[in-house]
Amino acid sequence: MTEAEKPAGASFSGTISWTAINWKKVTKAVKRLQMRIAKAVREGKYGKAKALQWILTHSYYAKLLAIKKVTSNKGRKTPGTDGVTWTLCSQKAEAVKQLNQKGYKPLPLRRIYIPKKNGRKRPLSIPTMKDRAMQALYKLALEPAAETKADPNSYGFRQFRRCADAIAQAFICLSKKYSPVWVLEGDIKACFDEISHQWLLKISRWIKRCSHYG
Repeated sequence: MTEAEKPAGASFSGTISWTAINWKKVTKAVKRLQMRIAKAVREGKYGKAKALQWILTHSYYAKLLAIKKVTSNKGRKTPGTDGVTWTLCSQKAEAVKQLNQKGYKPLPLRRIYIPKKNGRKRPLSIPTMKDRAMQALYKLALEPAAETKADPNSYGFRQFRRCADAIAQAFICLSKKYSPVWVLEGDIKACFDEISHQWLLKISRWIKRCSHYG
């Protein structure tokens, strides 16, 4: 069976020609599954949503898209603790076969420090390419559910949203006669470093529901 004949939810063990992949078809197939996940969540069919997420994380097309995402961004040339990068088409094709959940364990992160304007350094932890690809793969499955239930007026780190959208919404809210006169802005110092990650995992019901794929 060739790449063009593979269904969206199927796995793949044959030979992959990276340059011959129809990315438009791959993206369309993954989007179709994501739309089904979002629809199931909206209708409260969480069992169906979880089943569809399992299909997506085991999908050949989703694995292709995950590999493409991590090998086409700015950090694609920065290796993790294993020193491995996927630059050649043959390496990318082989990497697709490595994205298996069974027996998977992430490797330690590579820690580097980036200089800040105030003279201090910001710590940055870099996963291996395989770990990045696994994160990208699961993000494809989790994002439709998260976006369906997310705050409609939240704009940070949201797909297809940007600063201009937040500005437009702020204008709508603040341009009325009865709108607040003052706006208070604050910043939590080292928020992500100090916040309890265990608490975040505990309150995130979708992470809890969707983290067991087998």
